Amino acid sequence: MIVQRFLRPLTASALVAACALSSLSAAHAADTDQTKPDLPRSMTWSSYDVGSAGYAEASAIADAFGRKYGTRIRIQPSGSAIGRLQPLLLGRAEVGYLATETFFASEGAADFATRRWGPQDLRAVAGRPSSFGVFTAKDAGIESLKDLKGHRFAYVAGNPSINVKCDAFLAFAGLTRDDVEPVMFPTYNAAMSSLAQNQADASCTTTTPSQVYELAESPRGIRWLEVDPNDKAGWDRLKKVAPFFQPYRETIGAGLSEDNPVDILAYRYPVLTVKADTDDDFVYNFIKALDQAYPMYKDGTSVMKRWKLDRAGTPPIDVPFHPGAIKYLKEKGIWTDEMQAWNDQRLARLNALKAAWKDAVAEGEGKSDEAFADIWAKHRQQAIDSL
Repeated sequence: MIVQRFLRPLTASALVAACALSSLSAAHAADTDQTKPDLPRSMTWSSYDVGSAGYAEASAIADAFGRKYGTRIRIQPSGSAIGRLQPLLLGRAEVGYLATETFFASEGAADFATRRWGPQDLRAVAGRPSSFGVFTAKDAGIESLKDLKGHRFAYVAGNPSINVKCDAFLAFAGLTRDDVEPVMFPTYNAAMSSLAQNQADASCTTTTPSQVYELAESPRGIRWLEVDPNDKAGWDRLKKVAPFFQPYRETIGAGLSEDNPVDILAYRYPVLTVKADTDDDFVYNFIKALDQAYPMYKDGTSVMKRWKLDRAGTPPIDVPFHPGAIKYLKEKGIWTDEMQAWNDQRLARLNALKAAWKDAVAEGEGKSDEAFADIWAKHRQQAIDSL
């Protein structure tokens, strides 16, 4: 712009100087953008247990942080939603690589609807788009979601993030848990491995954990069940159970390829989650490091390219984005007015639920847990309806 605006009055030597100055300014801007983020010497992250996609991705990013910035990362895995969330809430982990427990915890829903929990004040840093589907053993003879009726379906104890999603798939087909033979396993790893071990016939997860590849290579084989994006009645039933899902055609995962895609669902996983009161500068530097280190971890798994911030740093997501993340996303030219409007609405919903929780706790004082559950359900729905 400088050269174009002043081209005619400039002498040749002045033009050279102007060009040099412009080049230096551009180089300085690039250098500023790549300044080393201010990270702690060590961090703890919580994640799904070993063997999960979330653990593999957290490990790849941790390795990149270590090599690029010298930051030591300890990953604390857990097969349960509460086991992943507690370290974050207790200050024993700075960041959680969480799944849909982020949504449930912020809503005071599922396992988080008890007096001990209620709506949790959480914020997102980023979260890559992720597909999710029902997989079955090929030899089980299950070719559609409706065919799940009467078959063994693996669930994970204390994990609403998985279990509610599984229920949503059943709802799409007009089924409930009563229509299948639910088999409860103590950990995510055990549930996902149960099909290859012939302890279950179906379950639901992302398309890339090690256990689904093991099933695909086992004598039983693997099949992913289609979710027709044009089945409006099915989607209406599904969204009553899990409103955060959208249709998605997946080509990456066990038994999948460009030539063998499947229509399933999409949400965000892992969701990099922090507490609302986490320091803005820490979050800003963390997402900056996530962005700068991207070339070092993007090939860590087949789906990690989706961590690029123009995809992973955008709503919708399970909870509002943290201000420190928004600051960096604005600097990168990613954050828009429409995204801010979404964030404001999501924050208003969370604040309304927190206020409703206080009213429900006051009304439920001295009453049984069963009575309190009904009281909270009433206040929660009133808060949502008021928005």
